[in-house]
Amino acid sequence: MHNSPEPNAPARPNAGRPEPAEPAQPRARSGRDRRRAAVVLTAVTAGYFLVLLDITIINVALPTVSSELHADLPTQQWVIDAYAISLACLLLSGGKLGDMYGFKRVMLAGLTAFGAASAACGLATGPGVLIAFRAVQGVGAAALLPASLAVITLMYHGDERAQTRAISVWATVGSMAMPAGPLVGGLLVQFVGWRAVFLINLPIVAAAVVLIARLVDGRSGARPRTRLDLGGITLGAATLCVATVAIIDAGHAGPSVAVVASAVAAVLLLGAFVLCESRHPTPVLPLGIFRSRRTATATVVTVLMSLVLLGTIFMITQYLQVALRLPPVIAGLAMTPLFIPLAACSFLAGRLLTRVGSAPIAVVGLVLGAFGLVGLSTLPGAGYGVVVGLSLVAIGAGVGLLTPAVVTAAMRESPPEHTGIASGVNNTARQTGGAIGAAVFGAVIGTPGPTVAFTEGVRTAALVGAALWAIAAVVSVGIGPWHKSHRSLTSEG
Repeated sequence: MHNSPEPNAPARPNAGRPEPAEPAQPRARSGRDRRRAAVVLTAVTAGYFLVLLDITIINVALPTVSSELHADLPTQQWVIDAYAISLACLLLSGGKLGDMYGFKRVMLAGLTAFGAASAACGLATGPGVLIAFRAVQGVGAAALLPASLAVITLMYHGDERAQTRAISVWATVGSMAMPAGPLVGGLLVQFVGWRAVFLINLPIVAAAVVLIARLVDGRSGARPRTRLDLGGITLGAATLCVATVAIIDAGHAGPSVAVVASAVAAVLLLGAFVLCESRHPTPVLPLGIFRSRRTATATVVTVLMSLVLLGTIFMITQYLQVALRLPPVIAGLAMTPLFIPLAACSFLAGRLLTRVGSAPIAVVGLVLGAFGLVGLSTLPGAGYGVVVGLSLVAIGAGVGLLTPAVVTAAMRESPPEHTGIASGVNNTARQTGGAIGAAVFGAVIGTPGPTVAFTEGVRTAALVGAALWAIAAVVSVGIGPWHKSHRSLTSEG
């Protein structure tokens, strides 16, 4: 960034000669411009917060939803997965649509769809309706999430320092959504009812729509339109849906013709998806990005990270509310040892990355999280216990260390022209892992209840998660060098 010359600065040696063009100076902003930008930042980050909040807030409400809407465990898993699958499959397309039609339009469309679907979820009279509109929520979220960052970036264009601060606010608010989910959800379910988990979105979405419609420039962001990869989007969604069906059915019905048929269909659909993406001129998922060993490795580790984390959240919520019969608000508070270390350890990892690189931090995070899951495998059937609390702390700290490491590894290896794609792939990997995690852990724990069988299922699922993270720790050795000096990182970035 260039600073204005001082009044008494010495004359330059080449005075009088024409100088090469320099980047545009940050334009001065009036107080009104700054206030306008601050209001837009608030509205955009509020929408982003809701998208991430709805990933975890629903978990605390599921036992109550099960009771009122007569939803069995597979149905509860689909309440989570309908949102995660549509978000995962359409996230990359959301960014491309923003490029094609302008990020203001796409964000307003996403907010409107998300808000309308939230209202329908809050008024649902049966589990089928709830699942269907959770999927629509995911569609809106997929449009909203990438557009939110783009709108902020364009809003502060020309003022690098203000832009950096705004993006930091956006990221910080997003990091608060996961720990807020169980707490907010527990309070709402306990004192208002499970429907409030969805209906609370409405006033926030309405205010955000009005402010963005009035204050954001609709002309910026649109680029020449390209062909949308509808085949890839459809095949990707179908693959993930059918694979989830196979996992859920296998856990609750055991091996059967239907389960085998679903598994085979998922493999065939995956093959068709890869073939489609390799031939499409503008694929939704450019396969060339995985030619980098580190990018491919970081993506695999990201999937395993989210699979185990979201599966663990689903499992522990069921254990606290169904097996231990804790009220929703107490169950939400009991989850805080998992979430509190996330922010602190993410900050620590960000500082350490400039000194030691991604691989050692990722390995330490995964090993720490795996130890936490082993601790959960010893949980008592009669109560919460110190062991459970400490195990959740270890899991949260491990994920806090791991997340910046794998994101940095994935982004560092991507060429400049694929930075947006790499970011989208990383976010998609997280949502895909989360969708599979709820299915896998739900299949392992069995029917929730204050029974020995369910407690044994929770212990088994914890060991499965520990094994997956141990595998990821071995794999993550390949995401980067074991030492990176501050200088080398600065020179690369």
